[in-house]
Amino acid sequence: MKLHYHSINLPFQYPFTISGGRTKTHQPSLLVALQLGNLIGYGEAPAITYYNITIEQMIADIEQKKTMIEKFAFTEPERYWHYLHHLLPKNPFLVCALDMAAWDLYGKMKAQPLSKLWNTEWINTPVTDYTIGIDTIENMVAKMKAKPWPVYKIKVGTENDIETITELRKHTEAVFRVDANAGWTLEEALQKILQLKQLGVELVEQPLAKDNWDGMKVLFEQSALPLFADESCVSEHDVEKCHNHFHGINIKLTKCSGITPAIRMIEKARSLNLKVMMGCMNESTVGSAAIAQFIPQLDFVDMDGPLLLAQDIATGIDYDFGKVMITDVPGLGIKMK
Repeated sequence: MKLHYHSINLPFQYPFTISGGRTKTHQPSLLVALQLGNLIGYGEAPAITYYNITIEQMIADIEQKKTMIEKFAFTEPERYWHYLHHLLPKNPFLVCALDMAAWDLYGKMKAQPLSKLWNTEWINTPVTDYTIGIDTIENMVAKMKAKPWPVYKIKVGTENDIETITELRKHTEAVFRVDANAGWTLEEALQKILQLKQLGVELVEQPLAKDNWDGMKVLFEQSALPLFADESCVSEHDVEKCHNHFHGINIKLTKCSGITPAIRMIEKARSLNLKVMMGCMNESTVGSAAIAQFIPQLDFVDMDGPLLLAQDIATGIDYDFGKVMITDVPGLGIKMK
């Protein structure tokens, strides 16, 4: 195989803010390509400051291990993921990008989209939400009106959360999901969740700090709404810990190190009667297409990355009022621009 890579820095349509005042105007990502003969598989890993992995670090790891990454005798993705997992033990983001490219390559070798390789059917699939980042209430209302959608994921984690959701509710009957990004205390969560339920909120994502397991145990037993783990469920080893602390998990391909472990995470979650959401980290259509291939296996999906960007690098996903449509193109189903 030959490995190619390229850094990208895609602008958001609007500045994107979550709890803790974290705001960004662009999403830096690393695009990788694995070439085997005439076939090329693509993968993507966004750089997320919260997890301390930068584009520069991913490139440095590639340059240090490039020969080893290329020399593997590729036949199928699972074996390659295990090889990469041991080769790059401290960089799950890079492993994800390479694993994604390997699956894209494998789908092209088999001449099928991944969803068909996994024997899943595109029937009664969940719609994706559209994210409204923290902003002034006026701006949040304006963003929502500019994008009529059946389900909104609303970032919360300020002292004005209830006021914000109350005002947004006046302008739409859409389903609301809220994501606190670990921004609440237990006391805040207990109080706010009761009010949010009355405002038509469907679920709450990561209400407490990622390591506040004692607090989550109490909240799980008393919450009026389903609770989904995000920052508390990074890798496949975290799924078991979420049992009896959350009602479901949000799998992020980048964090868990790729498509291969995500398949195992879904299987484990199902065995524990946990609901499964798959979420995005503002990927372009390349990374979002990998999420899209999983949609028939999910209860909820959050893959609005391409909708939040002002420009993109690939085609292969269409959105129709929340409904996600993919192509029959093999692998991830994408075409690079």
